[in-house]
Amino acid sequence: MSVPHSRTRVAVYPGTFDPITNGHIDLVTRAAPLFDRLVVAIADSQSKGPCFALDERLDMASAALDGIANVEVRGFSTLLASFVNEIEAGVILRGLRAVSDFEYEFQLASMNRHLIPLAETMFLTPAEQYSFISSSLVREIARLGGDVSGFVHPVVQQALSRRWA
Repeated sequence: MSVPHSRTRVAVYPGTFDPITNGHIDLVTRAAPLFDRLVVAIADSQSKGPCFALDERLDMASAALDGIANVEVRGFSTLLASFVNEIEAGVILRGLRAVSDFEYEFQLASMNRHLIPLAETMFLTPAEQYSFISSSLVREIARLGGDVSGFVHPVVQQALSRRWA
């Protein structure tokens, strides 16, 4: 089944973004011009036990992505398939940092193809300077008192500092 043209103009970039990193921001900045609308969809993900509450992650992402045209930040607590259909997205955007990400992402893309036949998964690789950054590494560095200023937006750095002050 092919994706209707109107849906291909809307993409969703889902994740927990706990917290959003410069790698995420780079991907959004590069992907935004490819679509009429790019929705950064922040999953509630209580099962993952996030460090930051959904409202905090929404605030950090909104601040970090402020000024990037046609990007909106929204939270969701449903199945991704339901959210994708709700916003009528035709593309699910995912980042691949390393070959190790591929197997998991391939499995997700295959499942989403079954659940959301009207959406395709698109993978983007990060700019080289961000290829090693992950939210979990950033949290660990911050928790141990390290400097994360090169990995996150200043608003995120402040939130991390407050969390482990």
